[in-house]
Amino acid sequence: QYAVEVLEVKHIIVCGHYGCGGINAALGDKQVGLIDNWLRNIKDVIRMHEREMQTIKDPVKRSNRLVELNAIEGAANVMSTSIVQNAWASGQELAVHAWAYSLETGLIKDLQVSASGSDDISPVFKMQAHK
Repeated sequence: QYAVEVLEVKHIIVCGHYGCGGINAALGDKQVGLIDNWLRNIKDVIRMHEREMQTIKDPVKRSNRLVELNAIEGAANVMSTSIVQNAWASGQELAVHAWAYSLETGLIKDLQVSASGSDDISPVFKMQAHK
């Protein structure tokens, strides 16, 4: 909220990283402690993309794809917030992007999911601007 409303940032980047321990834990079925509560969101991403995830047999490729899907869903969540939508409604220049970062290569993969206005998001999440 501070970044959007006060600093008026122009870009919000939701970036996952390949080899993420949280992603790998979410792919498993073991309890790991307090973090289990936060892994629930990642497990929801698995559930939403269950058909695709079931087709990926290689564990590294499966983990990498979940990193990407989690970043995409995270960006969608940010786009659907009243903070971002109010900024767009007021004409503020703001874009939200989903990326994935490779710790091995140092390269960033643009996941080709970006929004710079409410026309770019699902109608389900559109809200009337707060006045």
